[in-house]
Amino acid sequence: MINQEEFVFRLKKVMEYYSETAASFSEKIGVQRSSISHILSGRNKPSLEFIMKILSSYDEIDLYWLLNGKGSFPKTTTAEFKSPATNSDNSIHETSNSSQIERIIIFYKDGSFKNFQN
Repeated sequence: MINQEEFVFRLKKVMEYYSETAASFSEKIGVQRSSISHILSGRNKPSLEFIMKILSSYDEIDLYWLLNGKGSFPKTTTAEFKSPATNSDNSIHETSNSSQIERIIIFYKDGSFKNFQN
């Protein structure tokens, strides 16, 4: 479970790193200004959609660091990953030429994960 106070601390750290105000940050990730204010004040908890918008807008932010404070910010290395998509039984299947993979997140049993973004 996410410690909300620590999440707010890390969110403020991200905003300071990019010299963003709550208004500019909300505009960049595509949420209402009030959403940022409510999260920063502790009134609301961040939704998965909110977190994914942050990760989509800022490549240097690691999901595990943002949620749990483990890892580093900004990311120290960027992994490149080019592989065919797999389905739930781990067999590889072809994707159509019009489909493009946007992001792959691999979750490990120890709670760690890797985020690969195209």
